[in-house]
Amino acid sequence: MSRTFAYCRVSTAEQTNDNQLLDIANAGFSVEPQRIIEETVSGSVPASERAGFQKLLDRMEAGDVLIVTKLDRLGRNSMDVRWTVEVLAERGIKVHCLALGGVDLTSPAGKMTMQVLGAVAEFERDLLIERTQSGLNRAVQQGKKLGRPIANTTTKLVQELKAQKFSQSQTAQKLRLGIATVKRHWNRPNAELGL
Repeated sequence: MSRTFAYCRVSTAEQTNDNQLLDIANAGFSVEPQRIIEETVSGSVPASERAGFQKLLDRMEAGDVLIVTKLDRLGRNSMDVRWTVEVLAERGIKVHCLALGGVDLTSPAGKMTMQVLGAVAEFERDLLIERTQSGLNRAVQQGKKLGRPIANTTTKLVQELKAQKFSQSQTAQKLRLGIATVKRHWNRPNAELGL
């Protein structure tokens, strides 16, 4: 008899898997709590390097079904998602993606759908990167300064204490700053600050 597993992933600790679990339940799947794998890891980390996903692979057997809400839960790019689905298919495990109407990604139709969607997602990501780079280049050509603004107040305080012959560690203690922050402002030229 096949067992149903769920893999839920979020990228940051501030996020929860609650919506994914709700979507799975609303789709009519009843997954026992011990068969739900939840993890917090960036989608840019390949599934093969995720501790939770490895735990899932250790538990699953041929005939089991894995439920994910979206393709991006399995990986950020189509190559990683395809590799993951192929590994599961070789083990006789079906992969259902709710965002694709619950299609089994290990079936021929599921494989084709996954490849088309993966290619479109990569194309969109490449376009976004291209637009971002174009915007950054235009800003530089217009003379705009990129990056974090210089913390003039902090630099001014550090420079004043330096002029009074305080050491870097004394300055850090007096200003209640980390030593790395003090070091960053210690040798900053005054001309850069407009002082």
